[in-house]
Formats: sequence, structure tokens, C-alpha cells
Amino acid sequence: MDLFDLMQETSSKKESPLASRLRPKKLDEIVGQKHILSTNSLLYRAIKADKLSSLIFYGPPGTGKTTIAKVIANTTSAEFLQMNATMAGKKDMEEATEKAKQNQRMFGKRTILFIDEIHRFNKSQQDYLLPFVEDGTVVLIGATTENPYFEVNGALLSRSVIFELKPLTKDDVRELIHRAVTDTENGMGAFKAVMTEEAVDFIADMANGDARSALNAVELGILTTDRSEDGLIHFDITVAQECIQKRVLKYDKDGDQHYDTISAFIKSMRGSDPDAAVYYLARMLTAGEDIKFIARRIMICAAEDVGNADPMALVVATSASQAIERIGMPEAQLILSEAAIYVATAPKSNACTNAIGAAMDAVQRTKVETLPNHLKDAHYKAASKLGHGVDYKYAHLYPNHYVEQQYLPDELVGSRFYYPTTNGHEQEVRDWFEFIRPGYTREEEDS
Repeated sequence: MDLFDLMQETSSKKESPLASRLRPKKLDEIVGQKHILSTNSLLYRAIKADKLSSLIFYGPPGTGKTTIAKVIANTTSAEFLQMNATMAGKKDMEEATEKAKQNQRMFGKRTILFIDEIHRFNKSQQDYLLPFVEDGTVVLIGATTENPYFEVNGALLSRSVIFELKPLTKDDVRELIHRAVTDTENGMGAFKAVMTEEAVDFIADMANGDARSALNAVELGILTTDRSEDGLIHFDITVAQECIQKRVLKYDKDGDQHYDTISAFIKSMRGSDPDAAVYYLARMLTAGEDIKFIARRIMICAAEDVGNADPMALVVATSASQAIERIGMPEAQLILSEAAIYVATAPKSNACTNAIGAAMDAVQRTKVETLPNHLKDAHYKAASKLGHGVDYKYAHLYPNHYVEQQYLPDELVGSRFYYPTTNGHEQEVRDWFEFIRPGYTREEEDS
């Protein structure tokens, strides 16, 4: 490196974002992730001993995936190669694996290949890496914000240790903010900024576990705030609120947060917690989730988890689905809120869900030769000659519009699929059936 290169590198470092400049270089400088980086942990010991196998780091943005990889680069004796899957192609991978072969063959040296956003590689690109990982040509380190079990080749996963990174705690983010303000070498210490604890607390809270977001807010605040008469930059709550006006919301409509949030939403409605249900609804709406998708899930929950305990739940959910398409956002949030809260507060029964499941199972496992003749279609002239419709009893001609006769095929006579609960409207169903079919609930108990 000549003098010009050195000056250029130094200038580039000074102009890089605060989050990049403050990136830890040593293992002990990393903030957070104690569940995988405590001194007794497998990962900590492997990095210290320089005995790494292939790894996948999985977690939300700003939690330290690339940071840990950079620390490994600074501590390992292996050659460290890095690429980003959003820009790298087949040629880049070929060059990296060829370099790794040379290191292995000529110098007996290992090569660590770090691929950021590895989930962006398609199946064929991931397949290309497999033989080189398998024979030890490269030690793969992949970083992804997506669930690797959905997005990464199963063969690669089976040859890697997966570490899930958690969002940083509020105290972790506070520690990073204090480091950023006081560090004179890589941070903002030279600006002589004084940050109130109220401002620190506000940014740490609004960053929602994303270190990069917090550090970007600190840098913006210090660089845009005028120096006071005492020569200091006073970073107070007003400045903090201007720098980070909206809570960082981790939500990828194609990734884990999409599935996890909708799962929490459905389970909250099923669990009769309207407050939790409307909270998760608000999270999805804030993140721009498709309102038609949300409406579909409410309809499914109404049928699956409320059922005949309150048949109106499905009516409300279906009406809401139609209404939001006519109205759109932002007013659609009112309709979705009404529907979600109705389903959440309705009495619950999965009896209809269980019934169709049991009936589908019966269809698969029981061979039925023919349907009862008296139930067969009798609307054509020759039907009676075949016995179709003969002796059928028309229910409306009998008291209470009910008459006992066989409806199930011979092979399934006596089978029960639907067991109404004692919740809501289904208690009325039970009472009615006990009236027209005395012993109905005892049949249920005997089943």
C-alpha cells in the first residue's frame, strides 16, 4: 500500500457511517448476544480457538451478524473472503472457490467465505457451494434476516451450525449510544456532544433493538445540531425526537415477521384476547401488510375457531372482507378492527374443524360400496325401478320436521364426526338435538 492508498483509506474511513466506524474489531467488544457469545459458549470458544466449522447467522437487521463475521475476519489465521449475495454471481463464487483451492493446495491454509444475505442466492447458486463446503475447501459463514429453514438449501444447513441472533436489549443499545458519543477515535467524541439521559433512553427505546438505527439517529443529531455558546452540542429529547420520529418496526412481508405476526394475531383471536389481537393487527397495518390477506385470516379463524359457537362470526368476517375492498385504507382499519375483536370475543368451538377432519379421515380409511338407496336421486322416471329414493322419509312431513332414518352409508352407521360444545350457540344445538333425538348427548359421551 503506497501513501496515496493509505490516505484514501483513511479518508474513506472518516466518511463512512458511524455504525460502520464503531463496528467492533474484537470479540469482547461486541454488545449483546450473550446467549451465543458468553465465554462458555460454543461460538465464543470456536472463534477464540480459530476452529470454526460452517455457520449460519440468522436474525433481524442491526443485531450483529456482519459484526461477528468481521470479528472472525480479524482473529482468524484463515483467509477471509467476503461477498454479498445481492451483487455476487456465479463468476464471483468460482473465483472465491478457486482461491480457496489454491490456499489449501499451496499453503495448507483454510479459507472462510462469508456470504451476507445468503438467502438472496437462488437454489442453483447455493447448490454450487455445497461440494466445496462438504470437502472443506471453504468454511461457509452465511448471514440472513430470513428463516434459514425456509430460505437456505437443506444440504447446506445440515453441514452448518445455526445461530439465531436476538434484537438487542434497550440496555445494550444505551451502551452503544454512550460509546458512540464519547469515542474520540471512531465515534463522535471529537464533536464534544452532551446527550441527556432522556434522549439516550428515547432513542434506545425507539430503535427497537436495531443498533444501526440508533447509531444513525445519534450521528444525524450531532451533525445537524448547532454548537451552543459553551462550545458544546447539546443533544436533548427534542433533538432525539427529530432524529427518530417513528419506532423501528421489524417486518418483512415475505419473511419470518410476516408469518410470526400473523400467527400471533390468529392465536390471540383464538385465545379470546381482543387487546393482543388488535395490537398485532396494528403492527401488520403499520408495516403495510395486505389488508385482503388479513381479512382472509380473520374469516378462517371465524370458521376454524369460533364455528357454530357463534355462526355470526363468519358473517361479520366475510362482510368485513367485502367492505375493505370497497373502502380501502385508512378506513379499512376500522372494519378489520371490528371483525378481529368480534372473533376474539366470540365463544369458541373447533367442533366443525374436528368434524371435517374426522370425516375426511373416514373417507380415506373406509371403503364405501354404495350410498343408501333411499337417499339416491329419484328425479328421473326409471329411478324407482332401481330402488332409488324408495322409502325415503321427507323430514318436513313429521313432527318438529325431524324423522329418524339412516343417512350414513352402511359401513359408517353409528359414526359420529360432529360433537357440539357447550359454548354459545352450540349449547342450543345440543339442547335441540337432545329434544329431537333423546340420548344424543349420551351417545356423545359413549363415543
